[in-house]
Amino acid sequence: MSEKMEARCLVELEKLDQVDPVQGAACREEAQELLADSSVTLKVRTAIADSLMQANQALSVKNVVSEDSY
Repeated sequence: MSEKMEARCLVELEKLDQVDPVQGAACREEAQELLADSSVTLKVRTAIADSLMQANQALSVKNVVSEDSY
C-alpha cells in the first residue's frame, strides 16, 4: 500500500466520530487491511492501531440515536 493511503487512513481515523456509520465502517475496514499488510512499516501499523483503538474507545462512549446500529 502507498504512503499516501496510510496517511489518509490516519487522518480519517482521527475524524471517525464525525462521519456516518457506513463511512466509519469503511474506514475501519481499510485500517484493518493496512494492519494486516506486512509491507506497511511497523511504525505506521502501530500508529494506525493506536488511532483505531482511540476511535473505538470514543465511539463506545458516544450517544447514539435510534437509527444508529450501535
